[in-house]
Amino acid sequence: MLVASRSTPIAADRSVPGLIVKIGDYPLHHGGVGAIRSLGRLGVPMYAITEDRWTPAAVSRYLRGGFVWPTTGRERPEELVEGLLRIGRSIGRPTVLLPTDEEAAVLVAEHAEQLSGNFLFPPVERELPRRLASKQGLHELCVEHGVPSPEALFPSSYEEIEEYAGRARFPLVAKNREAFERRRRPAVHGTTRIAGPRELLALARGWGPSPGVILQEYLPREQAEDWIVHAYFDAESTPLAMFTGVKVRSWPPHAGMTANAYVVDNPELADMAAQFIKQIGFCGIIDLDWRFDRRDGRYKLLDFNPRMGAQFRLFENEAGIDVVRAQHLDLTGRKVPEGEQLAGRRFVVENIDLPALAAYRRSGYTTPHAPARASGTELAWVARDDMKPFFTMLARFVRPGVRHLWQLWRSRRAAALVE
Repeated sequence: MLVASRSTPIAADRSVPGLIVKIGDYPLHHGGVGAIRSLGRLGVPMYAITEDRWTPAAVSRYLRGGFVWPTTGRERPEELVEGLLRIGRSIGRPTVLLPTDEEAAVLVAEHAEQLSGNFLFPPVERELPRRLASKQGLHELCVEHGVPSPEALFPSSYEEIEEYAGRARFPLVAKNREAFERRRRPAVHGTTRIAGPRELLALARGWGPSPGVILQEYLPREQAEDWIVHAYFDAESTPLAMFTGVKVRSWPPHAGMTANAYVVDNPELADMAAQFIKQIGFCGIIDLDWRFDRRDGRYKLLDFNPRMGAQFRLFENEAGIDVVRAQHLDLTGRKVPEGEQLAGRRFVVENIDLPALAAYRRSGYTTPHAPARASGTELAWVARDDMKPFFTMLARFVRPGVRHLWQLWRSRRAAALVE
């Protein structure tokens, strides 16, 4: 079998553009910038939906055109679909869609019939992305197919939580049940660790008569390892690109976005993920979060993102293929070159890894499987051939902090004058 090498040019179809699709206000998204660079370097015309003209994605040298379209995630689906169709008509030719969030992935899947004339995307089952993005839907699928996941409760009333508090094993974590709640009125902000029954009941009083939360088993970090799987599956749920890695740091610590990660070969985990995808019939790009529980020796699936992950550029095979390139090649009828993943590669998100490093050092937590030395480092923002996104990120990232310090200085100065 002939396997392409990194010196062999990747034969991308340059007549088919790519479009970064996002819903919501998160301008500092390095995943979108990574996708623009990845396909843009192959000569694929790249377009993106942006919050304004001065987001990092909007200033990339590889962006052919940007569409300023601020959204909140609270718009009616019909409005969002019509907006996408307008963009499609403006581009003027079939375009590969690249969602960067669950809302966009679900929207595309649930309105595939309307969007298919203008866009190319995997033919995933209509209801599947929404179910996978839901904590409850994912847990039910894991139970159905025998995939380990943390023990969980989906309470329907305060009384149920009250009864559970008397028998639960603490600490535990609370998360929003549905992926989209963060855009509306979330019951909790991110992953919330709950120390005991009194704290649980105090929080639950604010969740209303129908709590939109999941109460989940806490996997102690000193007894666990965080693993990630990224892959692209074709219409037959066959993996055309499969990668595994270990998360070293995240921000916020232990519960947020990946700040630092390494590629580490894990055939067992890759096989588990591929089997699960085959069973549920998913196709497209996936970003999975697993936690290895050393207490029982099992990998437990925490999150299933039915779209590209922000850290996807961590992973590349010997032929230069990442999941975004794999999808574009497959949807345009090109062969996806095979190759082993480049083990030992490191991915660093510059603006969040520094505070994450400080937090992890204070906690004394280390990642056992992280290599002592990286075989190569991929930075989320800095790229020699495309520096404007980095400087734009820096300006937007630093400005709120400078403003906060200025306001603090003024308030203290005013207080001193009053005294």
